[in-house]
Amino acid sequence: MRTSGVLMHISSLPSPYGIGTLGREAYRFVDFLKSAGQYYWQILPLCPTGFGDSPYQSFSTFAGNPYFIDLDTLCDDGLLKKCEYAKKKWCSSDTKIDYNLLFQNRIPVLKTAFSRFNKNEDYIFFCNENEDWLKGYSLYMALKFANGGKPWYSWDNEYKKHNKSALNAFAEKYSEDIEFWQFVQYEFFSQWNKLKAYANENGVYIIGDIPIYIAGDSADVWANTNLFQIDENCNFTNVAGCPPDAFSDDGQLWGNPLYNWKEMNKNDYEWWKRRISHTMKMVDTVRIDHFRGFESYYSIPAESKTAKIGKWEMGPGIEFFKSVRKSLGKISIIAEDLGFLTPAVKKMLRESGYPGMKVLQFAFDSDGDSDYLLHNITPKSVCYTGTHDNDTINGYIKNANRKTRKRAKDYLGLTKREGYNWGMMRACWSSNSNIAIVTMQDLLGLGSEARMNTPSTREGNWQWRAEKDYLTDALAEKVRYYTNLYKRLQG
Repeated sequence: MRTSGVLMHISSLPSPYGIGTLGREAYRFVDFLKSAGQYYWQILPLCPTGFGDSPYQSFSTFAGNPYFIDLDTLCDDGLLKKCEYAKKKWCSSDTKIDYNLLFQNRIPVLKTAFSRFNKNEDYIFFCNENEDWLKGYSLYMALKFANGGKPWYSWDNEYKKHNKSALNAFAEKYSEDIEFWQFVQYEFFSQWNKLKAYANENGVYIIGDIPIYIAGDSADVWANTNLFQIDENCNFTNVAGCPPDAFSDDGQLWGNPLYNWKEMNKNDYEWWKRRISHTMKMVDTVRIDHFRGFESYYSIPAESKTAKIGKWEMGPGIEFFKSVRKSLGKISIIAEDLGFLTPAVKKMLRESGYPGMKVLQFAFDSDGDSDYLLHNITPKSVCYTGTHDNDTINGYIKNANRKTRKRAKDYLGLTKREGYNWGMMRACWSSNSNIAIVTMQDLLGLGSEARMNTPSTREGNWQWRAEKDYLTDALAEKVRYYTNLYKRLQG
């Protein structure tokens, strides 16, 4: 089945409250996708953002982002009054997220809503159903705020090393704070589940995202130090990253703690299975980030300042995915197989049966026969113009070197008259890939100012937001025309 979709994170939706939410504009976007004949809405991880405001550096891989909770919905439910949030300063620009302002204002407003909340059967059911992660996450967040936002490995030993009596005493003293974080998750999942149901009812399906690694400063690592490469004093011994390459002389030092795969194997990867199962309850298909890291991963000594010094270690390999399938059944997974792929990684991808990713912006870096060129793309794949880590198409054409730009223009027949963005998107839709995904920024013809993320940089990322009137009937009609032209229209 040939289908297509649009990549746009929740945070990028328009909103008067500083960041996109699960409210009216999200439903409006679903309506646009339906009108445009799109089958998929691809998003980034829904979890709370941590270091660098990145959804790939989260305080929890199970929790939802409190910023995405729609305040107008809380108002409609009687938990807020409009005057309590409408006049606050949420941002200094309609097209950029100000995470500092969000942090300062959103939690106090949510606490006001919490003060009016009365527990009900739905809330109690939610807490019981999600107890395996919710209880620990809520305790962790209460501890984090009580410790001035410090990471868990900087807390006093009694909390850092899970002294039972100390944690029980803290939980009793800060019971209301712990309850607040449970309430926040209840509201997030209530709103998310309604939005997803609406999307599915309208023939739109959600592609979610699981980062292979999780943040060191997270409830997950704090609660499961034995599953990571961490010593008895709670110090990371080795961290994740990528070795130096043509794009970075120092490589990429991500800093996430690496998994202790031998320990995980002892209970048949139970933590990972819970993680995947939880995510699949929230989305219809999931992209697994850095898929090659399951075959082998780059290990960097924790004290290193760059990724120059490191070595490749063996991951769990195809046996991991066989175990997942045996326990969870057949799951709709997209493998993010970008980067340097060894024969062993390619073999693992073939054996998994998952479609890989083909990014057109990577096809023209050299004059060789790239796997990303249209004539090499096979149906069992997902074709992208670019991902959240790429420049927009217009930014790419403007900033590429002369040879790369010429190769792209010649191969794809790109012209300024048609619009470079439309030419490359048409190529994506025309490809042999069963699924074709374009970004909302490219549909709008935006430049580098709308780029979502620049890898190996720590500032200015994850901030782009669409303007209020970005969706038009004319745009939906044009996208639907091309969707039908390239036989991707369903129904």
